[in-house]
Amino acid sequence: MTFTIHGLAVSRGTAIGRAVLVASSHADVAHYFIKPDQAAAEVDRLRVARNAVVVELQRLQADLPPDAPPEIDAVLDVHLMLLEDKELEAGVRHWIEERLYNAEWALTTQMEQLSRQFDEMEDAYLRERKADFEQVVERVLRQMKGATSPIAAPPPARKRGAAQGDLQLDDTLDVPLILVAHDLSPADMLQFKQSVFAGFITDVGGKTSHTAIVARSMDIPAVVGARSASQLVRQDDWVVIDGETGVVIVSPSPILLAEYGFKQRQGELERQRLGRLKNTPAITLDGQRIELLANIELPEDTGPAVAGGAMGVGLFRSEFLFMGRSGHLPDENEQFDAYRRAVAGMGGLPVTIRTIDVGADKPLNEHTERDAAHLNPALGLRAIRWSLAEPAMFLTQLRAILRAAATGPVQLLVPMLAHASEIKQTLQLVQAARADLDRQGLPYGPVKLGAMIEIPAAALVLPLFLKHFDFLSIGTNDLIQYTLAIDRADESVAHLYDPLHPAVLRLVRETIAAGAAAGKPVCVCGEMAGDPALTRLLLGLGLRSFSMHPSQILAVKQAVLRSDTSKLQAWAETVLVADEPATLVYT
Repeated sequence: MTFTIHGLAVSRGTAIGRAVLVASSHADVAHYFIKPDQAAAEVDRLRVARNAVVVELQRLQADLPPDAPPEIDAVLDVHLMLLEDKELEAGVRHWIEERLYNAEWALTTQMEQLSRQFDEMEDAYLRERKADFEQVVERVLRQMKGATSPIAAPPPARKRGAAQGDLQLDDTLDVPLILVAHDLSPADMLQFKQSVFAGFITDVGGKTSHTAIVARSMDIPAVVGARSASQLVRQDDWVVIDGETGVVIVSPSPILLAEYGFKQRQGELERQRLGRLKNTPAITLDGQRIELLANIELPEDTGPAVAGGAMGVGLFRSEFLFMGRSGHLPDENEQFDAYRRAVAGMGGLPVTIRTIDVGADKPLNEHTERDAAHLNPALGLRAIRWSLAEPAMFLTQLRAILRAAATGPVQLLVPMLAHASEIKQTLQLVQAARADLDRQGLPYGPVKLGAMIEIPAAALVLPLFLKHFDFLSIGTNDLIQYTLAIDRADESVAHLYDPLHPAVLRLVRETIAAGAAAGKPVCVCGEMAGDPALTRLLLGLGLRSFSMHPSQILAVKQAVLRSDTSKLQAWAETVLVADEPATLVYT
C-alpha cells in the first residue's frame, strides 16, 4: 500500500530505490556489496564470529561463581539459544548470497527484520527478548570488527536519472538503495560519502543540522525530521525521496514511479545545463565580480570543489578530521598532511581552514557522554571555547595549519568568538605556535587571520573584531540559531528557523557594511550562501563573497549572472524593513 511521510527537504533532487534500515547504534557498520564468489567467505566469516561468541558465553557460564544469581545463567542460556536461531542464520545467508551484502550489513539487516517481529508479539516477556537479541548481535558485530574483511569493489556507478522511470517493483538487484535511520551523526555521514546509497531519510534533524549539511555536500537527495520513518518504512520497501518538497513516498504505484522517474531525468538535464557555466566568470550584469568559494570537510573534497568551478575554499571544517577516532585525536603530522593535501588539491587557490568546531550536534567520541550531561550543548563548551580549554590540542592544530601555509595560500578562521579575552588568548596561541615552529626549525608560511561572526554579541561589537582580524566570515547557520533561540537540529521547532527574519538580516547587513567600511573582506559561509533563492538579496546587501557546498556553486553562479546589483540595493532595503521579508524574496 502506498503512503507518504512528510519531513524537511534538505538536499535537492529525486531518489528512487529500496530501503535499507539502519538502527542508529549500528550506523558505523560497513555497507558494501561483495562479489558472488565472495559469498561463501562472508558466510564463513560470520560463522567464525558467531562460534567465537558462543565460546565466550559458554566460558562466562562456566566461570560463574556459586553464589551468582540464577538469572545471570538464564540470560546466558537465552543468548546462546538466540545465537543458534535458524531464522537468523537463514536470513543472514539470504542477504549475503542473494543480495550480495557484506556480512555485517546482512546481520544488521536481518536483525532489523526480526526486531520488528519481537515488537509485534503480544506477550510482554517475549517482546522484552528483543533487547537480548540485539545484545547478541552486538557481540557478534564486535567480534567481527577485529577481523579482516575483504575490500569489495564499489558497485557500478548509477547515473542519476538513468532509466529510473522504467523501474518496476520487482526484485532487481542493481537498483539504488535509500538509507533510513533514526539519526546519523556527522561522523556517520562521512562513512557514506563513498557508499552505495542514493539518498537517505532520518527521523530527526533540521535543515541546517550538520547531518543535512553533509548530505548537501554529498549532493544526494535527503529528507530529515521525518519523525517515525524508521518505524513505518520496512526493510527493502521501494521508496521515493522528493528532495524539493520533503516528501517520502513508500511503496509507490507504477504511475508515481514513472512520474518521479521523469522528474529525476529532468533534474539531470538541469545539472547538465548548469555544468556549462563552470568556466564562466561570476560577474553580475553591471560588472561586479563575485567570489564563489567551496565548503569542504575533508581534503578529498577539493576535487568536487575544483570541478564545480570554486575560486578557492572558503571553509575547511577541520573538525571532521577529529571525528570517529575513538579517543585518538590526529597528531600534528597527520593534520599537516591533511591540510597540505587540501592546499595541493586546490592548485594554488586559497584555502581557509577553520579551527576545530566541536560540541552541540558535532560531538567527538570521547566527549559525547560529557556533552550529554549539559542541558544545552549548543551554549556550552564548544568551538573556540573548547580549543582554549585544551591549549595543547589547539597549539598542535595551529602548528599544523601554519606549516601547511608554507605549501600554498592558507587563511586561518576561528569559530564562535565573542569576548575580547578570547580574541587575545587566540592571538597569543597563534604567536606561541609560530615560536614553537621556530624552535624546531620547521618551515611555516604567512596566514591571514579571520573570525566567524555567528553570535549576535559578535555582530554587535564589530569594531573589536575588525581591529584584530584580516577578514570576517558570517556563519549564518549558528547566527540564526542564536539570534532566534532555536536549536537548529530540533525538528519540532524547525518551522521557526528563519534565515529571513528581520533581526538576522540586519545583523548580516551590518557585518557586511562594517567590513566594507574597514576595507576588510566579508564572506558568508553558512547555508544562506548556497541558496540560489537568496543570492539576489545577499548581493543587494553588499555581499561579494559566497562560500558553499561545491554542488551548489553553479546554481548560485547562474543567479549571479542574472543579477544587477545596482538595482538590487534599493530592493534589499525594502526587504530589511518588511515585517515578513519572505513574502518579498520568494515571490
